Amino acid sequence: MDVNAAVAAAAAIAGVLTGVIAMLAFRFSEREQKRPTRTSLHTDPVLPPGVDTVLSVLRSSAVVLDEADAVVKASSAAYALGLVRGGKLAVEPMLKMARDTRRDGEIRQVELDLPRRGTGRGEALAVSARVAPLGSRLVLLLVEDLTEARRIEAVRRDFVANVSHELKTPVGALSLLSEAVMGASDDPEAVERFAGRMQIEATRLTNLVQELIDLSRVQNDNPLEDAEPVRVDELVAEAVDRCRHQAGTKQITMAAGGTAELRVWGNRGQLAAALGNLVENAVNYSPARTRVGIAARRVTAPGGDHIEIAVTDQGIGISEKDKERVFERFYRVDPARSRQTGGTGLGLAIVKHVAASHRGEVTVWSSEGQGSTFTLRLPEAGASRDRAAQHPDLDAEDGQPHTAPSPYEPLPAPEVLP
Repeated sequence: MDVNAAVAAAAAIAGVLTGVIAMLAFRFSEREQKRPTRTSLHTDPVLPPGVDTVLSVLRSSAVVLDEADAVVKASSAAYALGLVRGGKLAVEPMLKMARDTRRDGEIRQVELDLPRRGTGRGEALAVSARVAPLGSRLVLLLVEDLTEARRIEAVRRDFVANVSHELKTPVGALSLLSEAVMGASDDPEAVERFAGRMQIEATRLTNLVQELIDLSRVQNDNPLEDAEPVRVDELVAEAVDRCRHQAGTKQITMAAGGTAELRVWGNRGQLAAALGNLVENAVNYSPARTRVGIAARRVTAPGGDHIEIAVTDQGIGISEKDKERVFERFYRVDPARSRQTGGTGLGLAIVKHVAASHRGEVTVWSSEGQGSTFTLRLPEAGASRDRAAQHPDLDAEDGQPHTAPSPYEPLPAPEVLP
């Protein structure tokens, strides 16, 4: 009996211990499940009320860091700039600013140049970074992309410098020539010679001011607001009339072909100025007794038919390195020749802006010593049936539909213009 009692008592004690251990294990497991893990702290943080909404409407790239430098919140712009990678802030100077701000609570700001993601050309992004404490544990980083602002500022600075230089030349010449006229008041031949030079410089100054006005207008206006169907043959005739005197002086023959029954869609004044600049350049850079040709045709494109207007000369041509820059403002392939012809270096820049604002483009083919061809490519008026329905006069004249030569067939023989 004593042995049996002892066994029963031992079994009872063992059962009690087992129950206690099971209960403690259950309580420990339950506590562990309720305890927040390190990962959950980083991936599911608690931001101060309203912060998430404010960050979503900011134009700046926003990143919120916790006390372990892990990213709590980051905007899509921050990922696009390459600021956040693998859940961490990837820019070391910004990370150091965040740590310093977390330590002393001071707001910091700095401008940095960051490498551009996805390019191996050494291009840099200019950014302004500002770090501020957000509550007691978090740090807020705001990054503003200054790249475009710096580019515009550089363009503005170069433009002002170029304009100042271009204005200084004719203004200085007029000042010197006026002094020469005053000093030669008793010499009629000298006065006449100096007065002729003054007229040339005054014309150059007038042309420069006018082209600056034209360039400003095409950059700021939206030509498609007042767009209309414009006949290509009328544009060509206007450009030829503009250059008829210069061409006649140099005995240059101007010929046009393929322009009949073609129309483009846009601002008539700007298109006439652009084509006129191309024809004027062709005449100015062509030797005497050569030929300038103007041809147009319709080409088929996925987004709708386009009209190509090509201006070809037999001039000095353009080198490969100059082709990439001929459309820059104030850039001249031959500065000495440009000054002799009164060129300002703005004509092709105006053509480029007009083409771009009309959803077209301008391209150049050239070979040194053989000449150049500038091609203006613009959307055709009435290319779509909807536009044709809005402007029925484009589709029929005298009851007959308009037609144009196929882009794969030879253009009609050019018509020599007097």
